[in-house]
Amino acid sequence: MAEMTVSVAVALVMVVLFETETLLPGVLPGEGNAAFLCLSAMEIITICMLPLALRLFKIKRVGADLAAGRERALALWGSVRMMMMCLPLVANVLMYYLFDLKPAFFYMAVICLIALVFVYPSKDRCLSETGGAE
Repeated sequence: MAEMTVSVAVALVMVVLFETETLLPGVLPGEGNAAFLCLSAMEIITICMLPLALRLFKIKRVGADLAAGRERALALWGSVRMMMMCLPLVANVLMYYLFDLKPAFFYMAVICLIALVFVYPSKDRCLSETGGAE
């Protein structure tokens, strides 16, 4: 839960700082190789992390740790799952403003924000997804 709260708060602070022009948006040029490479990398990272985060508890090793009822494993894998969406969220918000308001970064940040609702690692959800509640 802390990962999600901190990441969303950091993203909101960045939005406020850039929108009030405390930090100047568009510092990096919106066109060119750097923008293309960053956009391509963030698209791949976001597209790969989303299904992986949603299916993380179905991986045998992770599922075995969680099904064994280890509280420590639950906290660890829950944090990993949250960070798989939180880090791309913050990076996409930052790159949206740095690369002259490219809308693709904004859309990927919104996708990550929406996905956070589906990867929130409550104990009941962890147990039901691993088959431990049976």
